[in-house]
Amino acid sequence: MTRTTMAFVVLVVVVAPAPAAAQENEEAAVMAAVEAMFDAMRAGDSAAMRAVLHPAATGASVSVREGVPTLTREASLDGFVQAVGTPHEEVWDERIWDAEVRVDGNLATAWMKYAFYMGDQFSHCGVDAFQLFKGEDGWKVFHVADTRRREGCETP
Repeated sequence: MTRTTMAFVVLVVVVAPAPAAAQENEEAAVMAAVEAMFDAMRAGDSAAMRAVLHPAATGASVSVREGVPTLTREASLDGFVQAVGTPHEEVWDERIWDAEVRVDGNLATAWMKYAFYMGDQFSHCGVDAFQLFKGEDGWKVFHVADTRRREGCETP
């Protein structure tokens, strides 16, 4: 009886996700765009605000008015940009924390809790949800959505 020895070659191909460092760099770049938006708001600088927004940027807010859940949509953020640049006595200060960023290619989502202050006076709180697009000129916000409430606010 002869014994036949057979050798099997197993080829394993591992498809690895993008290196963690590259992903972290993209997440940091997304947050830099978000922070630039808030810096522009604090500075009352409509040009800096417009620089971080995609030209077709839209917005939406979710709130409860007189006990009824309400969705308010903005087809353009031009009014917001104008309001940011209109002189006002108090600094508009949106303070954020617990930010989470997800990136897939040229699309990103940034989700964070916030508290909004007019000068030192608390106004409201909620969650911001940003959608960003990465084009030739970097990450730009193309949609801003938020919740708004005055009660049950937690701040760090």
